[in-house]
Amino acid sequence: MTQSRDVSCSLCGQSLADGADSLSTEAETTPETATADPVSQYCSSGCYDIATTLEAEESTAADAHHSSADGDPHVPVQPVIDADPDTNATADDDLEQAFFRVDGMHSAMCETFLETVAMNRPGVVDAEASYVTEAVTVTYDPDRDSRHDLEAALSRVGYTAYLRDDATGAAEDNSHVKAARDDNDARASETGGTRRAREMSGVRKRRSDDMLEVRYIAGVVFGTFLLVPYVAVLYPVYLAEFSEWWLLSLYGDAFASFDGVLMLPMFVILTGIVLYLAGWPLLRGAYISLVLRQPNTQLLAALTILSAYAYGTLAFVQDRIDIYYDLTIIVAALVMAAIFAEAMAKRQAIDRLTELTISQVDSARRLRDGDTESVPTSDLEAGDRVLVRAGERIPVDGTLESACTVDEAVVTGESLPVSKSAGEAVVGGSAVTDGAAIVTVAEETTSSIDRLTAAVWDLQSATHGVTRRADTLAGRLAPVVLASAAVVAIGQYVLGASPPQIILAALLTIICTSPWALGFATPAAVAANSWDAMAHGLVVFDETIFERLRAVDTVVFDKTGTLTTGEMTVLEANASPALLRDVAALEQRASHPAAAAIVDAFGNDSATASAGTARTDGGLEQPVREFDRHGIGVSGVVGDEHLLVGHPDLFRERQWELSDRITDHVQRARDAGRLPVVVGKNETAAGVIVVGDEPRDEWETTLERLTAQNINVVVLTGDERAATACFGDHPGVTHVFAGISPAGKTAAVRQLKSSGTVAMVGDGTNDAPALAEADIGLSLGSATALATDAAAVVLLKDDLTGVERAFRLARAARVRTRQNLGLALVYNAIVILIAAVGLLNPLFVTAAVLVCAGAIAVNAWRPLLSTESPERN
Repeated sequence: MTQSRDVSCSLCGQSLADGADSLSTEAETTPETATADPVSQYCSSGCYDIATTLEAEESTAADAHHSSADGDPHVPVQPVIDADPDTNATADDDLEQAFFRVDGMHSAMCETFLETVAMNRPGVVDAEASYVTEAVTVTYDPDRDSRHDLEAALSRVGYTAYLRDDATGAAEDNSHVKAARDDNDARASETGGTRRAREMSGVRKRRSDDMLEVRYIAGVVFGTFLLVPYVAVLYPVYLAEFSEWWLLSLYGDAFASFDGVLMLPMFVILTGIVLYLAGWPLLRGAYISLVLRQPNTQLLAALTILSAYAYGTLAFVQDRIDIYYDLTIIVAALVMAAIFAEAMAKRQAIDRLTELTISQVDSARRLRDGDTESVPTSDLEAGDRVLVRAGERIPVDGTLESACTVDEAVVTGESLPVSKSAGEAVVGGSAVTDGAAIVTVAEETTSSIDRLTAAVWDLQSATHGVTRRADTLAGRLAPVVLASAAVVAIGQYVLGASPPQIILAALLTIICTSPWALGFATPAAVAANSWDAMAHGLVVFDETIFERLRAVDTVVFDKTGTLTTGEMTVLEANASPALLRDVAALEQRASHPAAAAIVDAFGNDSATASAGTARTDGGLEQPVREFDRHGIGVSGVVGDEHLLVGHPDLFRERQWELSDRITDHVQRARDAGRLPVVVGKNETAAGVIVVGDEPRDEWETTLERLTAQNINVVVLTGDERAATACFGDHPGVTHVFAGISPAGKTAAVRQLKSSGTVAMVGDGTNDAPALAEADIGLSLGSATALATDAAAVVLLKDDLTGVERAFRLARAARVRTRQNLGLALVYNAIVILIAAVGLLNPLFVTAAVLVCAGAIAVNAWRPLLSTESPERN
């Protein structure tokens, strides 16, 4: 297919230039997918199917709506065209994008504040922040601003910003990076933490979390010291007003003439220290809400804390004994404890992540003058020649100089390896499975993995958090609290009260009516929900997940590695047992995934390639005397037999006899989406081994449970349509789209989002942009690092039932959160009632605080799914 360079797929935006469809299902391209009309040109039949099917459904739904109500005529939805993947999604070549990680983001309000700060900078044309991913993306003019200045501007009022590339703390200690670059054998199986895990465990992030912990502990220590005089002296004095017990009477007589001025400095200073150490993040949140004119729960808590502090100070000056410094300390400690628990739950969620495969390659083996040298991939230039051995990943996009077999599943999603010939294009991040490869670096010295990573970062920054229900409620209650204080102050003024009395009355009104416990109830529920999710095998990175999951009406599943195991296994074989054992002995020397499956199925653990050893059946394991690799198979001599294993074309090239029976068997296997491997000996094909990945055992149960909840199920795959037959026949599957590129998956999710809320379940690097694009992304425990980073929920095990379990957890979490919000008002109900009967004092207020907080804590930490008994770690 030859197209002009400036022509792109109408759905996914992928270029239709020569060679571009190496990332698409070229074999499935039909005349309908490449029409002369530029509006309806598609890079593959998969994109064509998505565009025509989903747009037709949208059109039908819109027509039905129009026929039942007045409105404008339906306008067909035009296909969304993605930006060129070779750019950073900016139309102006003079603009650049900077990706920042920002510590200290806790709510949707933080997003608005940081976006405002960035947009006030000269040269910044766009800024998107997401507290869900703690990320900010800034598009700016490098001639008017710099990354360093942007980083400094975003690091204010308790926020700490740094470039995501620097977020792992490598700048402080990069010895392990240097050592890795010196290792020439960085295999594709090499594992490490996800980028999200590395960022969260990086030096800077860990310092930020540790500082929060230190501040909180120090604040509690000071606060406890300050509460000693309350417990030892003041509380008994308050209680003496309502009891004639002789011991309490002694306290009342001793403090009848209380001189508060003597104790004022100690209380003011120590309480101020507590506020600074333990309450600073809370006060910062309140300040931001005032700047943005959007009241939140932290503002309500701050009103209570500061009012109690001001009341206590003024009461001391007035020689009054009803001082509320204890309320300041306890409320600050409780609210910050909940926020701290929420932060620790997030840290534990990161720590629970499996160490997953990293598809990006940091170093390359460059060929020069017959010698090789290990260099960072960033040092590669167009035209460089790179040596990639079997089992390693190709570092950057380029062109092959020799034939080899390549596993492109990490990029394309296709489950079967592809044979490549000299002159064909290969994509960075794919793995050479058989034969060494020499790759000439392309003009753009980047890999498809790098571009997918940039796409994920861009989408993540646009994933705005949902405003918490409690913050919405706080926005309504804050004006009521302040209005009540104003009314009381005016009433006191009318009654002729003195200015200190007016101020004390207004402050006491705020203490009674401000629902500060909303700031405790929400993070407590969030932390408990996160820990409950982990106990049930789910890692949740964003507390709004539980809210958003309930709105999902479509779940999109990737096929390879998600609905299927993603591992090659032998499904059938029709050769003799003796031949299969000899083939397994030969395949032990190959590195193709199909070879590993054959060895697992028919190999003998005691077999060796150099000497005969006893077999379990009493025979003798035949030694491998010769072995040769070919681009599409292997050959060799095992014992006295000449063997050939591989593609039917290899048999034809070497003029081995290939019967019609075997040819028909090969075709049937291909039609079913399987990989047929022909085996033969002594110049005759003797049988076929069929290899493929099987559906997971629980896939049908999962789909049935989802459809029972009226959730539509869509399956996307980079494989050919034949490989999706069993899923397409399932009554619970609404659509199956095959032959989809990563960009096509993202476009499909975006198209589905136009008519509902979409969750995406995937495991591969090629799924990452679609996971980030979806309203909610879920990845399996065995997912690649980039897929895990893009997801909002990670299933710790490769168990699809966890998807449906996430929906049940979301429903239970909603009930718990709403109950907590109701319990948060218990404090105000108790205190207002006590004030109404004239019994208000710091002791009873503190008791109300403890009752309210205790009820919230008990409710928050009860099991979400009581019918199950997960193993808690």
